[in-house]
This record gives sequence, structure tokens and C-alpha cells, in this order.
Amino acid sequence: MNSSLSPCKAVLQGGLSPAALGELMPMFLWLDRHGVICAAGPTLMKILGPGPVVGTAFETHFHLRRARARRHEQDEAHPGGRKLILMLLSHPEIGLRGTAVEVGPEGAEGMLLNLTFGIHLADAVREFGLTEGDFATSDLAIELLYLREAKAAVMDELRALNGRLEEARRAAERQALTDPLTGLANRRAFDAALQKAVRAQAHGGAPFALVLVDLDHFKQVNDHMGHAAGDQVLNWASAILAQEVRRGDVVARAGGDEFVLLLRGAIDRAGLQTLGRRMIARLEEPCLVDGTPCRISASIGIAFSRDYPEPEVDRMLADADAALYEAKRSGRGRCSIHAAGAVA
Repeated sequence: MNSSLSPCKAVLQGGLSPAALGELMPMFLWLDRHGVICAAGPTLMKILGPGPVVGTAFETHFHLRRARARRHEQDEAHPGGRKLILMLLSHPEIGLRGTAVEVGPEGAEGMLLNLTFGIHLADAVREFGLTEGDFATSDLAIELLYLREAKAAVMDELRALNGRLEEARRAAERQALTDPLTGLANRRAFDAALQKAVRAQAHGGAPFALVLVDLDHFKQVNDHMGHAAGDQVLNWASAILAQEVRRGDVVARAGGDEFVLLLRGAIDRAGLQTLGRRMIARLEEPCLVDGTPCRISASIGIAFSRDYPEPEVDRMLADADAALYEAKRSGRGRCSIHAAGAVA
């Protein structure tokens, strides 16, 4: 073989063309002894284009980040190493790995590089629109990409499943703390809120009022109009109570025709009386059930946390219940506030 031939021509005369190399190694890079590109695989041409590639210098397109096991010292224009790590200058975020070997006759040596994207495969496929046809049949890149995409799909499905499970858990928790008829908090939720309010005040938190509401004359509605009508009246009364409290207060159905309220923050005894009378007045307005007016009323008993040196749940519930009994004993449709040692 004539030693004056370039490595490309020398290999061509040996029966191996750049096109054949491209079939075997779609990402090969062929450099002459001066580091000039004399051929490149079709996939590499695709990512280095659309400008000229053949005839340009290696360093026009690549930055050599590392070359291991080099057999002799050479510069970046002619890597001359065995294992290479490169960076695409046009896409610095995408790295390349590869192997380099010397080719060509003595005196006209060049370098043949076979490159791969390595861990940057997915980024390269997305950035350059690569398909299965851009890789060698023996290349595991596509299989690895499929595995990566399958893993991503599985992880997405797991995240979605976890999201659904979490939402189901929250829904079950809400259901466990909600009265199914009225949509108000249930007694369990109210007891937790009351315990929290008592602990908060013990540590300097805001005062609160415990309010018991018992619907008067509700039994007559159930007896004369049926339970369906009674349920409508309960929902109507629940809406009124919820409208009368502030954001952050708690309204709960304790069971039957009994409701409990937790009023937090700044409110005095006069304000509590005004609120109680207003709720009673609204509850005494006629409630239409299938066009038929129903009339009820309410008795209210209140315990105020400021009346206790150290509020206790059981004590406050008992005192609010005593105030409620006093309201009923006094003729119903009344609001009574329990004071330390007396009922006001």
C-alpha cells in the first residue's frame, strides 16, 4: 500500500468505505494525522450539521475533556487516546464517550473514533430527534432507552397511584370527621378541635366559647311529617348555624337535633348573647318542606373559657349543658351563658 495515501484512501483501497463503516458504526469519526475530519458516520453528521463537517478541524465541533491510556502525547486536535470523553461545543450539556484507534499506513496515520452518548442518550434522542435507525443494529442504546422510558412510565404510574391513594386517604379521613347528613363536622372532629383549643389557651392562646344548640319542637316535625322532612329541616338549620359563625370557628352535629359550636378568638359575653339570640331568631323563621312551612326553635347553652383559671373539656361541656338545661327550663327559645358559680 502506498504510504503517501491518506488514511481514508488507504482504507478505501483495503475494501472498507466510510459508508460501510457508517453501517457498522453510525457515530464513527475519522481524523487524519492533523486532526481534520475526513469522514463521519451518518448519525454524527446529523448532530454536527447542517454546516460542513468533512474537512473541518476536530476542535471545531468537540472539546476533549479526558483521554485515558494514551500511547503518546498529542494535542486536542488529534486525541490519540484509547478511551475518550468529549463534549459537543454546539450542545455543551450533551457529552460523548468513545474509543479511538490509529488507522492508516506508517507516515499517514489517522484516528478512527467510535462514539456513543452514554448517560446523555435520552437528552440526545430528544434534542436531535434520533430514532432506532440512527443506531447500529448491535447497539444496545435503543434497548436502554426503551428501558429508561419504561421505567419513567412506571414511575409516573406509581406517582399517579400514590396520588390517588393519598387522595383516597384524605377523603376517608374527611369522611371519618364529617356528618354524612349535613356535611358539618361530626362529634369526633369537634372533640379534637375542642381539645386543641383547651391546650392552646393553657399555653397563652386565644379564648374560646363552647356553644351547645338543641333544636326545640323538632320531634313534632319528625312525628307529623316524617324523617325525610326532618332531614331537610336539619340541613336547613345546619346551613343557618354555619352562616352565623366566622371563618376558623367550628360547627358540628353532635347527633340527632343537637349541634355544638366552637367560637374562637375575641368575643365577649354580650357578643355571645347577641349571636345566640340572632341564631334563635333565624331558626324560628318558617322552613318550607315541599311547600309546607315547618316551625322550630332552639335553646342554647354557652360556656366561656375566660371564666376558668384552667379550662377543662369535661368541665366546660358539663357547664354548657347546665346552661342549655336552664335555657329549656326557662321556656325554650333562649340563650344562657354559664358563669363561674352561676348561670347568666
